[in-house]
Amino acid sequence: MITPQDLVGAFARNVMLVRSQAEGLSHEESMLQLPFRGNCLNWVIGHITISRDDVLELLGQPPLAEPAMLERYRRGSEPIDGEGAPGALPLAELLAKLDQTQEHLAAALAPLGDADMQRPVTIGERTSTLGQRVFFLYFHESYHVGQTELLRQLAGKNDKVI
Repeated sequence: MITPQDLVGAFARNVMLVRSQAEGLSHEESMLQLPFRGNCLNWVIGHITISRDDVLELLGQPPLAEPAMLERYRRGSEPIDGEGAPGALPLAELLAKLDQTQEHLAAALAPLGDADMQRPVTIGERTSTLGQRVFFLYFHESYHVGQTELLRQLAGKNDKVI
């Protein structure tokens, strides 16, 4: 079984990967849009950041994102299509907010034990354990973390970060 400490480490690894993929990129480069349906690095990092609020709320903690940030980076929001995109935050600010979410996630997960992770939770009509739900949210985040490598290359970086 995955422990809360395993999840803390996994979420921290995702932050490290996002930071590695964003290293050396300007805000403008984070706004570059794919030539097909998709979204820019700025949106992906913002989305990861606000999605961590779902984990925090599941763990009984208050969300960190402001309503305007939630609107800009939520699932199904309009693509960010350039520098003048309303509500898009600077890349450096998004990365700082991502770091902040990691601190809060680590603090919320640290005191949990096996019994906590086995507690049933219901989201909509689906019931699972707390551990299963947090792991699903980690999976969702990892899906987006994988996108950051391609979006780094879109900015013209012909390199291998990891």
